[in-house]
Amino acid sequence: MTLPPFHWWRTVFYLIPAVTLYTISCGIVSLASTFVDRSGLTAHRCARLWAWLILRTTGVEVERAGVEPPDPRASCVFVANHASIYDIPILFTALPHQLRIIAKAALGYVPFIGWHLRLAGHMLVDRDKPGASIFKRMQRMARQGAALIAFPEGSRSADGRVGRFKGGIFLLAIESGLPVVPVTVVNSRAVMPKGRLMVCPARTRVVLHPPMPTTDLTREDARKLADRTREIVASALAV
Repeated sequence: MTLPPFHWWRTVFYLIPAVTLYTISCGIVSLASTFVDRSGLTAHRCARLWAWLILRTTGVEVERAGVEPPDPRASCVFVANHASIYDIPILFTALPHQLRIIAKAALGYVPFIGWHLRLAGHMLVDRDKPGASIFKRMQRMARQGAALIAFPEGSRSADGRVGRFKGGIFLLAIESGLPVVPVTVVNSRAVMPKGRLMVCPARTRVVLHPPMPTTDLTREDARKLADRTREIVASALAV
C-alpha cells in the first residue's frame, strides 16, 4: 500500500483547516462591514487579506508581468483563463483594483463566501435565466469605480489549455462601454488542478495585456471580441 504524498497530508490536515479559519474570520468582518459601508470597499479589503493569507500559507508566489494595470479608479472587465481554484486569490493579490467577480448564483448559498459575494456587490448570475438586472448591476459597479473579473470559459480547464470563451460577458462589456483587459494566469494549475485534493507550493505569473476598448463596438461584435481575447490570453501560455 502506497501512502499519499507529503503535500496531500499537508493539504488535508493543515491547509484546509487554515483556509477554513481565514474564510470564516475574514467573512465575518466582511459581512459586518456591509452594514456601514455599502460601497463594498471594506469588504474588498477583507477579500484581499483572505487571498494574501491563503497564498502565503500555501507557499504560492505571484509575479505580475506584461503591461501596467489600468487606472485602479477606472472600471473595466478583466477576462482571464481558469485552470485552478487558486486563480481568484492569485488575481485578487496581483491586481490593484477594487474587484468584483461574476459567478454562478449557486455560490451565493455557500456559508461565508457566498454571503460575502451577495452583500459586497459581486455579480451572481443564474446562467439559465440571467435577466436584465445584470446590466443594471454592471452600471452600478462602473459608478463605484470597481472592476469585474470574469472567467469566460465557464469552468476550470481540466488540462490547462484555454477553452472557448463564451460571448455573454463581452456583450455586457460592449453594452456597458467598459474596456476588456485580457489576463493570463500562468502555472496556477501546478498549485491545485481541477479534480485533485492536493495543494502544492508554486511560482505563478499574472500577465496583463493591453486593454481593448469597446466604445465603437456593437452587439454583433461580441463573438469576434471573445475569440480575439481568447487568442491573446492563450498566447502568453505558449511562451
